[in-house]
Amino acid sequence: MRFLPVRENCVLVELADLEETLALYGALEATPVAGVLEVIPAARTLLVEFDPAEVSVASLQSGLASLSNGSRNAPSAVVVEIPVRYDGEDLPEVASLLGLSEDEVIELHTESEYTVAFTGFAPGFAYLSGGNPRLAVPRRTSPRTSVPAGSVGLAGKFSGVYPKNSPGGWQLIGSTSLEMFDINRQPAALLQPGYRVRFKRAMDAGSTSIAPAKGYSSPLRKERMRAVDQASIEVVSCALPVVFEDVGRAGQASQGISRSGAADQKSLKTANRLVGNAAGAAALEVTLGGLVFRMRGRGEVALTGAAVSISIASASGERFSAPFGKPIALDDGDVVTLGAPASGIRSYLAVRGGFDVEPVLGSVATDTLAQIGPSPVAAGDLIGICQARPGTMVSTEDVPSPPLPAAGEEVTIDVILGPRTDWFTEEAVASFLSQPWVATGQSSRVGIRLQGKALERAVKDELPSEATVRGAIQVPASGQPVLFLSDHPLTGGYPVIANVACRHLDLAGQVPVGAKIRFNAVDGPFGSIHPGNRA
Repeated sequence: MRFLPVRENCVLVELADLEETLALYGALEATPVAGVLEVIPAARTLLVEFDPAEVSVASLQSGLASLSNGSRNAPSAVVVEIPVRYDGEDLPEVASLLGLSEDEVIELHTESEYTVAFTGFAPGFAYLSGGNPRLAVPRRTSPRTSVPAGSVGLAGKFSGVYPKNSPGGWQLIGSTSLEMFDINRQPAALLQPGYRVRFKRAMDAGSTSIAPAKGYSSPLRKERMRAVDQASIEVVSCALPVVFEDVGRAGQASQGISRSGAADQKSLKTANRLVGNAAGAAALEVTLGGLVFRMRGRGEVALTGAAVSISIASASGERFSAPFGKPIALDDGDVVTLGAPASGIRSYLAVRGGFDVEPVLGSVATDTLAQIGPSPVAAGDLIGICQARPGTMVSTEDVPSPPLPAAGEEVTIDVILGPRTDWFTEEAVASFLSQPWVATGQSSRVGIRLQGKALERAVKDELPSEATVRGAIQVPASGQPVLFLSDHPLTGGYPVIANVACRHLDLAGQVPVGAKIRFNAVDGPFGSIHPGNRA
């Protein structure tokens, strides 16, 4: 058992193989360790998030080591049969790699009974273990940018089914019509950890056409019924996507769902406090300004995060400016226009009482990668406002905007090296910490693609999938890092060279395209910037 640093409140526990990993995971479920908040299993690792105020790293290591002799949970009695049309693009290549005929590949695949080992990569994506070992094949050297929903694939010793259209590097051997993930189903993921799975050849091609992938839910579209006297805001226009965010949906890892939530959590909480809401209430995350909305009824709003100009036109035609970072009282008919920020990228709009938005899986956060949560707002949407809680008061304090980087400026972000720093050459690690990295235009809530001198790997092997966190800096084969933000995938197959320290996670969420980032290594959970403690 090896403990690898992730950040101050996370460690990665590396074990010998999948069996040991699932045995420890099962032991943790049966005998929880105090202070452990969430555990995410993968091929041979467990990501353990913990509360440093409740458990020390030494105590955590000791507690996990004491459970290391457990046994894997018995497979569930539930058996899911998946009809497959074996028409995958990669079936001929897989057969060639294995020295088998296509029919022999299909026969081995349908004769095996698989078990859902863990979930990740995308909501409802299950890693299926226990298949015939002769079917072990490497991932594609060049991943596809789009894999259709329902595609059945092989990678390493695993088999799996893509629940929705997404990028992917698995070898595709077939397709199924079963819907693997549906937020209106309980549980949402068809395949749960421990379930047994059998693939059955579907001879009738017409019966296995792939169902279209479902997108976001739409709980607030303009046809949504509202109380007659309920205040609301009407969206007039928005330049870039404007999405609902809160503090995220924790505890959904078993469904393959990451936490998501606001890219700048502190700004979200500050906006809510200014108008008397609970700190984690829903707010609108506005990227690069450009939002115009009309107040229906009366209300109070506040904006925080990336500072924007706020212009108000009243129903009588009067025009005036409003302060950023303070509560703003609005009358019926007021039209509010937000300008573009000079620095930073994301602003947060909160309303007193909170937005009347229906939660999805316990949160109103819009996860743009998983396409879970309310759809981005659009012109014509009427968004209801809830009644404020009795006794709550708005703040009159000035909240200064934090210093945020602008395009062309340089910002320093603290990182904790690991868990896979040793997969890179010493020169690459030194280069990672010494050079400025440019935030490219290929950036979103999922992550920021960085550009600089490519990082060379010392270990050329394929990394078995393991969990990632917000702030992980993953390095794909190109050597150009990607800094994961709120909507990152739950698991990934490229080594993570470092993770952003907790104190700079919100800052990372405010880095605009064209800004430069320097990474500064600080002590991690083991008190050293060098990863790798054994128990």
